[in-house]
Amino acid sequence: MPLDPPALPPEITVFERGWLSANNVLFHGRGATALIDSGYCAHAAQTVALVESGLQGRPLDRLFNTHLHSDHCGGNAALQARWPQLVTHIPPGQWDQVQAWDPVALSYEPTGQDCPRFRADGRLMPGSEVALGGSAWQVHSAPGHDPHAVLLFEPRTRVLISGDALWENGFGVVFPELDGAHAFADVGATLDLIERLQPLTVIPGHGSVFGDVPAAIARARRRLAGFEADPVRHARHAAKVLLKYKLLEWQQAPLAQVQAWLAATPYYARLHGRYFADRSAGQWMAELIQELVDGGAARCEGEVLHNA
Repeated sequence: MPLDPPALPPEITVFERGWLSANNVLFHGRGATALIDSGYCAHAAQTVALVESGLQGRPLDRLFNTHLHSDHCGGNAALQARWPQLVTHIPPGQWDQVQAWDPVALSYEPTGQDCPRFRADGRLMPGSEVALGGSAWQVHSAPGHDPHAVLLFEPRTRVLISGDALWENGFGVVFPELDGAHAFADVGATLDLIERLQPLTVIPGHGSVFGDVPAAIARARRRLAGFEADPVRHARHAAKVLLKYKLLEWQQAPLAQVQAWLAATPYYARLHGRYFADRSAGQWMAELIQELVDGGAARCEGEVLHNA
């Protein structure tokens, strides 16, 4: 039987969003209000409405991002427009790229995703603490999925906000590994950190809040071992994840549009050249589409690809 997580403190509300948008964690107890992660830009109006409903007339004072992938910070600009006094903190590793607004270095253009420009007011520093809902939350570095990611841990209730470092059934694509870094080791080190923290409850970046943390860590380690043994499998998984993500945004698109997007998205050229150069780019892209269909993540009706 799955282990139910302990009830979250009353000052925390989790908006579980699915996969196009990361979950949002709202703090609305004593002191300043705060939100962890803001979802994807296509859902920005819904994010603002959810936060407004949760705050019941109070302003949103602070916004924190666990990392700067577009599904975690794509709503930042809309929240800043709704609450102009909002103070936004980001992990320090991409501070300069945000200040200069470099959508290439921030991964948005290479992955074919969108993120409206937002303002960063402060750094969410690993090794520090932040006051959220009347409690002191530790900030820990959590590289692997993203080299600059952080996670947040409250030691009294042992609640962990893990971002994409740990889900109930895995973790996020290890993008630095695809760029040539030895980042699988970072994933393992972050899992070691989470194991040492011994959380009772995990609020993941995607999926439901969960409590059987040892089982989740064990599943993540098995997944990691599989990717380490077969890096090409991880690269193929990443390619399909990025395509599925775009399909979640589109919901449906002509196959010609899908193929044009794949051809125009720099990350696919990079993956093809590094891992799949034994076949033409067109053949590889057709294989990816077919694998999504065969796996039940998409369906083809005539010349149109639909999300499934």
